Amino acid sequence: MAEQKFLQDLEKKLWTAANKLLPSLDAAVYKHVVLGMVFVKYVSDSFETRRLELKVAFANPDHDYFLGEDVEQEVIDEELETRDYYTEKNVFWVPQAARWHYLQDNIRLSMGSPMPLGGEFKGAGKLLDDTMELIEKENPKLKRILNKNYAQLQIEQNKLADLLDLIATIPFKHDTLKSKDILGHVYEYFLGQFAAAEGKKGGQFYTPKSIVNLIVEMIEPYKGRIYDPAMGSGGFFISSEKFIEAHNGRLGDISVYGQESNPTTWRLAAMNMAIRGIDFNFGKEPADTFTSDQHPDLRADFVLANPPFNQNEWWDGSLEGDARWKYGTPSQGNANYAWIQHMLHHTSPHGVVGLVLANGSLSSNTSGEGDIRTALVKADLIEAIVALPSQLFANTQIPACIWILNRNKAQKDKTLFIDARNVGHMLDRKQKAFSDEDTKALADMFHKFKTNTGYEDVAGEFYAATTEEIAKQEYILTPGRYVGTAEEEDDGVPFSEKMEALTATLSEQFKESARLEGMIIKNLTGLGYEV
Repeated sequence: MAEQKFLQDLEKKLWTAANKLLPSLDAAVYKHVVLGMVFVKYVSDSFETRRLELKVAFANPDHDYFLGEDVEQEVIDEELETRDYYTEKNVFWVPQAARWHYLQDNIRLSMGSPMPLGGEFKGAGKLLDDTMELIEKENPKLKRILNKNYAQLQIEQNKLADLLDLIATIPFKHDTLKSKDILGHVYEYFLGQFAAAEGKKGGQFYTPKSIVNLIVEMIEPYKGRIYDPAMGSGGFFISSEKFIEAHNGRLGDISVYGQESNPTTWRLAAMNMAIRGIDFNFGKEPADTFTSDQHPDLRADFVLANPPFNQNEWWDGSLEGDARWKYGTPSQGNANYAWIQHMLHHTSPHGVVGLVLANGSLSSNTSGEGDIRTALVKADLIEAIVALPSQLFANTQIPACIWILNRNKAQKDKTLFIDARNVGHMLDRKQKAFSDEDTKALADMFHKFKTNTGYEDVAGEFYAATTEEIAKQEYILTPGRYVGTAEEEDDGVPFSEKMEALTATLSEQFKESARLEGMIIKNLTGLGYEV
């Protein structure tokens, strides 16, 4: 609860920061401004935290870094500027002229009063651009990632300075939360707010943790190549990192590939990987996955994705006859089956795909989609389908589902259908989430099915269907068709008694309805209105 309260308070502070720029900028622009500053604050805080650790180590006789009893301050200061001390702990090296306190000390000077010694006025925007340039130059992992166009934006200089002061109060420290996870939460929160402000469809920018965690727990990306062709800010990769750490794996066992067309989220994904020390390949630039595939030769061990729901403006004439459409040419008005086939195309012979799609993908027969779905079932590629609850996404109510596809299924000619529509709890009046126990229960049942150890169908929740049974349902994959309904426990009250009680209640309600109707008519008549 303390963590949740901390993050909620942080969200309020962040949104206040963003709105300091309104109405002078729209959401598509100010997200670059705010998120860039937040990142500089994070790397600078991380640098200062490491710097304090080093000061303690230099003065500790029991530490390998001990510098001696009577060491001069000049020596300590010189050692504190040794880059290797920081990079060995995966902390970005931040040069003095890019550190947060330097920014705060100089941003108002840059606005015109007084003149800095031996220098000239840069302007707040130029000062921020120079800061980003310095950080990128000193940290090759961040090349082409940071936003460096503050000086070009039409923003009042004092607003930039005020915003910097407000972001300075953001705490990247907590008793139980890692600073990198706080930053990740910041990104996720902002992406959701920006998506809503820009009117984007749900799932276009980020995927709720409940869905990410469930897919990761189901397909278990322990080691190998992980690919997300619609990666957004890299949420699946971050969850994979946590999964590996929780299971005593090593980050070096995975390699990450991704693609994203939106420049903002492409940069954020790269930042997310860089701060966690994960090697990544997100292609040369932000680009459309279908028309400018950045990884044409990749065959991944795991593909995890939440592509845009029911994407209608995706087709290009160059895609006609594409090698990816092995199971049929997808609808030009809906990219659902284009995403499925693109992912399968980039999957190794033993690879697994976990993706989120709108529920319509399970039953649509328009524009050949039913034929493609039939071909996928006949090819024995569909391992599991999960119907998700509504309200998991913060900014869309489109019903969604999870597809698990496997090129080398353990249970041949069988598909597990999971109806999880009633699973989860409400975070607030609008949004639902899975608890860790919910996720574990669903994933455990999938693994029991997969390994054929202790699995049993559960009416209303789980059903392992054969390909023959799916064919009888005309290859429609809606879980409700297979799991049936849960059996209700007999309460021991005879049906005749239940009906007598119900009809008696209904009779009383009818009488009350008639009484209220009479009162309404009487009141209206008194006001001169006849009914």
